[in-house]
Amino acid sequence: MADVYFENKEYYAAAEYYKKALKISPDTLGFIVPYGFESQIRSEREGAKGEEYEYVVYQLANSLRLYKNFQDAEKWYAIANGFTNVKYVLSGFYYAECLRANLKYDEAITAFNTFISKYQLNDAYKEKAKLELESCKYAINEMKYPKLVKTSRLQNEVNKAGSNYAPVLSGQTFYFTSSRPIATSGKIEVLEGQTSTKVTKKETPFVNSIYSSNEYPTTANINIKKLYLDVKKMETAAIALHPNGNILFFTAWINKEEKKKSIYISRRYGDNWSEPALLGQEVNVNGFNAIQPFVSKDGKFLVFSSDRPGGQGKYDLWFALLGADGSVGNAINMGPKINTADDEQAPYYNHKTKKLIYSSNGKVGLGGFDFFESEGDFSSWTTPLNMGYPFNSAKDDIYFTSINDQDNEGYISSDRGSVCCLEVFHVKRANFNVSGTLIDCTTMGPLSGAKVTLTGQDLTSQSVVTDAAGKYSFKINSNRGLQINAVKENYFAKNVSYTYDQLVVTDTLLTADLCLDPIVIDKPIVLKNIFYEFNKADLTEASKLTLNLLYDIMVDNPNINIELSAHTDIIGSEAYNLDLSARRAQSCVDYLVLKGVSADRMTWKGYGFSMPIASNKLADGTDNPEGRALNRRTEFKVTKK
Repeated sequence: MADVYFENKEYYAAAEYYKKALKISPDTLGFIVPYGFESQIRSEREGAKGEEYEYVVYQLANSLRLYKNFQDAEKWYAIANGFTNVKYVLSGFYYAECLRANLKYDEAITAFNTFISKYQLNDAYKEKAKLELESCKYAINEMKYPKLVKTSRLQNEVNKAGSNYAPVLSGQTFYFTSSRPIATSGKIEVLEGQTSTKVTKKETPFVNSIYSSNEYPTTANINIKKLYLDVKKMETAAIALHPNGNILFFTAWINKEEKKKSIYISRRYGDNWSEPALLGQEVNVNGFNAIQPFVSKDGKFLVFSSDRPGGQGKYDLWFALLGADGSVGNAINMGPKINTADDEQAPYYNHKTKKLIYSSNGKVGLGGFDFFESEGDFSSWTTPLNMGYPFNSAKDDIYFTSINDQDNEGYISSDRGSVCCLEVFHVKRANFNVSGTLIDCTTMGPLSGAKVTLTGQDLTSQSVVTDAAGKYSFKINSNRGLQINAVKENYFAKNVSYTYDQLVVTDTLLTADLCLDPIVIDKPIVLKNIFYEFNKADLTEASKLTLNLLYDIMVDNPNINIELSAHTDIIGSEAYNLDLSARRAQSCVDYLVLKGVSADRMTWKGYGFSMPIASNKLADGTDNPEGRALNRRTEFKVTKK
């Protein structure tokens, strides 16, 4: 009976019957592995029942996993992973997958490595394991440095029993799909397996249908009604509305294995929708699935997911030109930059920002389906970027809809907090504000017309010009580290970096006031705190810290050339001091070359005591230690800019 339920994809019922087959007490809470069960299997293994026990354990684990109950599936795969029969070799892969879904990334890395080392075939499972391995490493870093995103599960009638997903905002109306229970006539269904075994069950009350509300989705006591579409016995999901409000696209299917999912169109007449019509071969190819339509807000494009031929792998994203009357052109694959060998689904496109947001399980991510973002115009796309944690989770994150043109707030569906099913979440991306004033380090006056550029991890480079007051500002959506570069003609450019640890304590506002030093050709600039070993040219460790600042200047200002010079006091002969100062200047240049500054950009010279900046002796002819200390200096001057 369990096998029949499993073959008919009734995974919850299958798990219940596999549990009974294992003679687990009915009062066992959930699917917790009972005490002593592993030893029971070992004792049975020598007998006729041993193989049957292993099969049922493996199938129970599979049923739980396919029902998305990763917590309990992990426990049973942990047992099946010890089976030596080659039939259960994938237990290692699924065990690691469950660990990942349960946020046990370090353990999952170990488990995936073990599977890769033991698995003999070079097939899709080994490749997927390698991808999962990279995803676990990525996820560990992501969760250390959360992005500026707040997520909250809707605490109202939207997230009722069953799966609740595919939120869509159209005008003032909120649509979503739900498989919540509906009233049935109690009709009996007969399920058949590969053998002659049959089981009977009441018709399932869990049917995917589209629901709507004219209230704000986060309203506590939201009123919901089912959208009536004349689809006979079909299930419906994932709608898309034309911006004119009178054309509706949606996915529909008959809940039987041999029936494929297709995209239909319906038109509004007053308060009612016309009988749906199946879209043509431009979208629906016979024998293949077409799902999850999306219509861009300018009404020009229909984007959808399909496993039709001509794609990169399983489900790919496709697009077609859309006429004002709802006519659809031939579908075009969105290409290998967007699509992978696995699944890409649930597209959302903002024609104003030219940003595409969609879900994929074929790229490095946190696990399951993750949201990715790319910029393009349907002729070319930028490399998609993972939208990070907590926008994404270790489970499935799919279907985004926005409440504004900036896409910084909206709704998604995710099973991150559920044992089995997708639920609707509100998401809001916070802004991180960076502002400051740029001034002249000498006069302390504002510097207008300077170019200030901000770059950083997960950020697109942005540049602004300072106003008359020397002010600049940026609005970004990541605090994972950034660098500010300020450039103005006849001034030394400056780079300032901020780490995540520095930014996270500033909440969402960073004030970065900067000053720039003017460049004057051949004007010496003293490098303070440059020290050498006594009577030697060897740099002390403390001196290297100061030279690191000069290194930064050379990096920030790649067009300048400098002369680096050293000076002494009057202790010792002229020849000795000239030689000593020259060797000291050269040691500074050598250090900078070692760090990566081109030797062609630097010259060096020792001036001995020929260019004092203070008196080596007092007026009465006695020694002046303070003056001699000032004369023992290292300088640089710009010789070319």
